[in-house]
Amino acid sequence: MDRSKITKETYLDWYELMYKMRRFEEKAGQLYGQQKIRGFCHLYIGQEAVAAGTISAIRQTDPIITAYRDHGLAIAKGISCNAAMAELFGKVTGVTKGKGGSMHFFSKEHYFFGGHGIVGAQIPLGAGIGFAEQYKGTGNVCLCYFGDGAVRQGAVHETFNMAMLWKIPVVFICENNGYAMGTSLERTTNQLDMYKIGHAYDMPSYPVDGMQPETVHAAIYEAVEKARNGEGPTFLEIRTYRYRGHSMSDPAKYRTKEEVEEYKMRDPLETTAQKILDKKYATTKELEDIQNRIEEEIDACVKFAEESPWPEDSAVYEDIYLQEDYPFIKD
Repeated sequence: MDRSKITKETYLDWYELMYKMRRFEEKAGQLYGQQKIRGFCHLYIGQEAVAAGTISAIRQTDPIITAYRDHGLAIAKGISCNAAMAELFGKVTGVTKGKGGSMHFFSKEHYFFGGHGIVGAQIPLGAGIGFAEQYKGTGNVCLCYFGDGAVRQGAVHETFNMAMLWKIPVVFICENNGYAMGTSLERTTNQLDMYKIGHAYDMPSYPVDGMQPETVHAAIYEAVEKARNGEGPTFLEIRTYRYRGHSMSDPAKYRTKEEVEEYKMRDPLETTAQKILDKKYATTKELEDIQNRIEEEIDACVKFAEESPWPEDSAVYEDIYLQEDYPFIKD
């Protein structure tokens, strides 16, 4: 597979994946309102082009690590909607057996290493995963995602320095949606062009339009190939936007309706669908068939989650230590 080329199949894959992420997140928001999903829940609505453009540009074995807005990237990496929705419900069939919830998706099988609730915690871990791939000589590249708020963490600078020094195969990706929780970028940093922070370490660093899968794909592909060739890390500031609040408990009153509507004019689902029609890659009917298939998949995953069993009480003692007979765990 030549990942450098964007083909008809690429566009159709992008549309199907983004539609699936959008409908999954909308359904999750609805179920949260019904109190079928509890705890924290951070939706990816509006940011789908970042995940879609990434997946088309990387190998299946390239690991991904991210923050707590993780559903979209997890689904893009191949985690099923069944396993994702069951995890939101806290069911044993969830991707982390119902123990992680919304913020802590994890799947070794899919090379998806979280879902991390502590802001910026995944950044040094991402470099560590990249170092492990380098040490083992796999040729894989770790993609490490974080929000604009995490860039103010000291761990960013320590990690950037070490990653450049050792030429670790890692791509650092700031999904800059303009707000750290409810605080705008302008109120938290003097440097509004976040990518320029990487220049202090001589790290190749660029801004990317995150509302189009094409621009994300091109930037990610270039960065991962450089890392694979031993040239070290890249820092990408992918400028995107979330239509909803920081989490389900956030009414997002700090933004104007005009600002949100302006970004919705650039909605990646709508613009990608129009490009597919303009290029005659599919008809309106064929796009509707994709939509109907995804709607059925989302309905099925909710049914699967609702009918799945809860974990047994004894499960609280499982998956803590690798040593099965660890003497200080009692059930």
